[in-house]
Amino acid sequence: MIHDKKVIVVMPAYHAEKTLEKTYREIPFDVVDDVVLVDDCSNDNTVKKAKDLGIKNVLAHKSNLGYGGNQKTCYKEALRLGADIVVMLHPDYQYTPRLIGAMASMIASEEFDIVLASRILGTGALKGGMPLYKYAANRILTLIENILLGHKLSEYHTGYRAFNKEVLETLPLEKNSNDFVFDNEMLAQAIYFNFKIGEISCPTKYFDDASSISFKRSVIYGIGVLGAAAKFRLQKMGFKDFPLFSNTRKH
Repeated sequence: MIHDKKVIVVMPAYHAEKTLEKTYREIPFDVVDDVVLVDDCSNDNTVKKAKDLGIKNVLAHKSNLGYGGNQKTCYKEALRLGADIVVMLHPDYQYTPRLIGAMASMIASEEFDIVLASRILGTGALKGGMPLYKYAANRILTLIENILLGHKLSEYHTGYRAFNKEVLETLPLEKNSNDFVFDNEMLAQAIYFNFKIGEISCPTKYFDDASSISFKRSVIYGIGVLGAAAKFRLQKMGFKDFPLFSNTRKH
């Protein structure tokens, strides 16, 4: 706990058998109260590995729901377990678990509702092995998103994030895609509902066993990112209402 707030780490897993243990062993359990792992119908031994490590909250989808669908299950389970702060950590060891305490503390301070671990702050992205085309796409998409969303972040595409429970209870996450664009739709929603977003610099690692998406899927993802930002701007300008930003409770 931090400031009497329950901290739960959620791990959306898919074929994470080879990297899960290394990731799990570096979680700071002096801060983290519980871990939830949701396996998205992997055909390796991710679930068995998680149980062998002693993770108590292991859920397994019977069919593949996608990265966004996996997160939806993660957040529902974390809230069910009474989380005050939820940190999403990929089990592929691409992001260091050692920053969990810092991210959770930024939320516990009540200065921020969301904290993003940015690979772009500092000089770690390319040094960590991020492909040049992904780095360039990241910078271009982030620039366009900052313009359309009227916000300023160093990147919108990190998968390492922390939230207070109010964010997860407020955002209409069920309206979001089940695919990779879920992450960006969630940030667009958070900005729309006026939640406070902070960032922290984070090194990253790219290696053979780290999860990644193909160039084709990256292009589809980029189109989806621009679509989410455009919907935000159109709704803000009063041209059209989108389910993505519809909620009975506005923060």
